[in-house]
Amino acid sequence: MSDSSKHISTFLAHSGAAPFNPETGVAPVNLPPMRASTVRFRDLDKLEHVQRRRAEGGRPASYGIYGMDTHIALEDIFKALEDGEHCALQPSGLASIAMVFLGLLSAGDHALVADCVYGPIYEFNNAVLKRMGIEVTYFPSSATPDELEKLIRPNTRLLYIETPGSLLFQMMDIPALAELANRRGLVLATDNTWGSGYIYRPLQLGAHISVIAGTKYIAGHSDLMLGAVVARDHGLFQRIARTQYAVGNSISADDVWLALRGVRTMPLRMEQHAKHAMTICDFLSRRPEVSRLYNPAWPQDPGHALWQRDCTGTNGMLAVSLKFTPAQARRFVESLTLFGIGFSWGGYESLVQLVTPAELARHAYWSEGDLALVRLHIGLEDPRDVIADLTQALEAAKEA
Repeated sequence: MSDSSKHISTFLAHSGAAPFNPETGVAPVNLPPMRASTVRFRDLDKLEHVQRRRAEGGRPASYGIYGMDTHIALEDIFKALEDGEHCALQPSGLASIAMVFLGLLSAGDHALVADCVYGPIYEFNNAVLKRMGIEVTYFPSSATPDELEKLIRPNTRLLYIETPGSLLFQMMDIPALAELANRRGLVLATDNTWGSGYIYRPLQLGAHISVIAGTKYIAGHSDLMLGAVVARDHGLFQRIARTQYAVGNSISADDVWLALRGVRTMPLRMEQHAKHAMTICDFLSRRPEVSRLYNPAWPQDPGHALWQRDCTGTNGMLAVSLKFTPAQARRFVESLTLFGIGFSWGGYESLVQLVTPAELARHAYWSEGDLALVRLHIGLEDPRDVIADLTQALEAAKEA
């Protein structure tokens, strides 16, 4: 942040503002979306200067694929949120993850990946990494550094995690994993979509790379796809940035502009999501149909102590295991009226996902056998209405 005296919410409210016109002294509040494919240079000296800056690791505008002022403004926000030095925007969260793997790994390399990561990574491994001769070993999210060390090979280059986990929201100890990674010469990268730089800052805890799906809480309105890779180390980031340029990843100025607009209200939105989610946790904890809540901010969660140590808040995400048959679980989900059935989260609306047994089978953390797991994103609706909706759906499920 340019002014360390400012709180992050103040910074976000004023970030990305349009500069004043030097002649007229006026400016719009919001920076307009700057669309460009071709970038013109006044003379060859300016062109060569930009090329030198880019060769040194800078990201000046030189062609549309890099983006213009709108993109730079959003990159600056991601850097401030994550306390990073470098940022590369990507067309989606998954594209950001792919850039980390493709930028840092080569044929013959090995990566250790926590089994709680975003589900499509499994497909990315099967469809791309295996074909490239890159090997992945999945490990339980509860593995200690000593247990992980036994999995490290001479060709291990990357330790990739997601914390809290994608479906069960288990916490992982980033400082302990960073110590292991530094001692063994590994890169520690983490998916921080859950925290989005506002309530969780992995780079400050020792991670080398943080990945965010800006599709979720950054944008906040379920209407765009966006990702970002943030790092502090220049050399590490350059490997990812070069790969991004080589494969041609870019994002439209209009989506970037929407994200700039959305992120200004993220502190208000996330705090409201969190408040509502904790209200729903309290309600669900008293329902006889519920076996267990999965939310690190909930005091009974096994990861609560780590959450208290490393995070500054929570969001609208939780999961709940239900004492239902598969048919009852389906009835529960389909009886909900305020919850959309779908993937993703972070928008203003509540969402529900019925997690399949195949997805749960990947997670060593899951220990509830054949019980149904439902992942909920609690939106900005009045929690009294959400509770009424959940109540009628639970009752309907028992009748199935």
